[in-house]
Amino acid sequence: MSAARVYTLIATDGRPYRSLTPGTLGGHRQQRMYGRLDCPSALRAIARGGYVRHRVFFADEATAAAAGYRPCAVCLPEEYARWKANT
Repeated sequence: MSAARVYTLIATDGRPYRSLTPGTLGGHRQQRMYGRLDCPSALRAIARGGYVRHRVFFADEATAAAAGYRPCAVCLPEEYARWKANT
């Protein structure tokens, strides 16, 4: 019998925590932004190799926003426009 997979997610206070459920959104710690796991911009950055070290994961959009991250303009354009209008 194998051990359950454990994921590290970011909480609303910005601190990491362990979860048995994978995150639904990925983010970049230095740029303080989040987006879909299949975001074309993030996947290009990952392919170049400079992104993975700063990658973080969130359970949902509300948690990412509460932790101080902004939506990605590429994969979440409507959410980004709302965020931009309020900043």
